[in-house]
Amino acid sequence: MNQPTDVVLVHGLWHQPAHFDRLADDLRRQGVSVHVPLLHRGSLAADTAVVQEIVDNCQVAPVVLGHSYGGSVITGLERVRHLLYVAAFVPAGGESGATLGGPSALVNDAVRHNEDGSTSIYPARARKVLYDDCSDADSAWATSLLVSQQPGHGRGVPTRTAWETIESTYVHCKQDKALSPVLQERMARRCTNAVSVNSGHSPFISQPKSLTTLILGT
Repeated sequence: MNQPTDVVLVHGLWHQPAHFDRLADDLRRQGVSVHVPLLHRGSLAADTAVVQEIVDNCQVAPVVLGHSYGGSVITGLERVRHLLYVAAFVPAGGESGATLGGPSALVNDAVRHNEDGSTSIYPARARKVLYDDCSDADSAWATSLLVSQQPGHGRGVPTRTAWETIESTYVHCKQDKALSPVLQERMARRCTNAVSVNSGHSPFISQPKSLTTLILGT
């Protein structure tokens, strides 16, 4: 096993770095340097640039994990050793997360459209959609961390398609209520490897040790 020395964790829409706390702590206990950038920079291009800067500052090419929308972000990166897509979008040339998910995306029923043009997740619907396999306490904690999201990020198209040249693994979450498991299975075929886990949309909360083991084995 060639354990990574640096891992970058890239969150999805409405989320923030703190959602990765359990996974990050697990990895750090194994001696891994973990970087968790804050997105919400105004566009996919801006989010990708923030992550690319962290990647460029790593001494060796890191393993990069993207969750949900974070998959679109990591698809645009360079100088990455391994791409790990967790219930994430894997866009091809000209595709965005919005076009892949489509107007019938499962998460849409939980999205609130705010007067300022931003969107947010209805707290009462968050558990069913995002954290359905988490405990009551974990779901309440994760829901309390959700933030509003400015428009446009999900419609961004990556300027490059990293998974075409960089080894990648897809983590297919079979019980996901936010991103269709059928769509995940289709996108997983674009990756070098694929594994299935019996989890909802957020296994970094419900089963972080499983993801730690997977990351350490890349």
